[in-house]
Amino acid sequence: MYIIEVCSGVRKEAIIKTVEPSDFALLTKKQYSFNWKSLKKSTTIYKLTIEGEKDILGVMALIDYPEEKRIEIKLLASSLENQGRKKKYERIAGCMIAFACDLAGKKYHEEACVSLVPKTTLLNHYKQKYYMAWNGRQLFLEYASLNKLLNEYFP
Repeated sequence: MYIIEVCSGVRKEAIIKTVEPSDFALLTKKQYSFNWKSLKKSTTIYKLTIEGEKDILGVMALIDYPEEKRIEIKLLASSLENQGRKKKYERIAGCMIAFACDLAGKKYHEEACVSLVPKTTLLNHYKQKYYMAWNGRQLFLEYASLNKLLNEYFP
């Protein structure tokens, strides 16, 4: 899995791991648009970093619904410098969504589903860029679209 440095086009190897207790001091509302500590008890929180570096570039909270064979992306954020048109790196959100798809696929196989409730302004972006379908309340990925995203971000 890789992200791309926008100014140079250089690929950087990205890794996603579970957030450690010491990471919460870095996950400020200013830098990541949310109080991530508030999700510690109800979700599993993951961070995206560049291999060998400590800076957290993206963060994602997941909830597993085994009875539905679905993993919900409760919250997803790129760091402040990786948002918008002047971002430093591309592919952060895509890598994180693909990671959720990989987890769901390993656990639920061909019945796996990944979903999220989008901000209204991002609805079409998620549909176009990440192949998500809309079901009226949530966007979701399942079998074909889930595998398409995995193939793009986990080559």
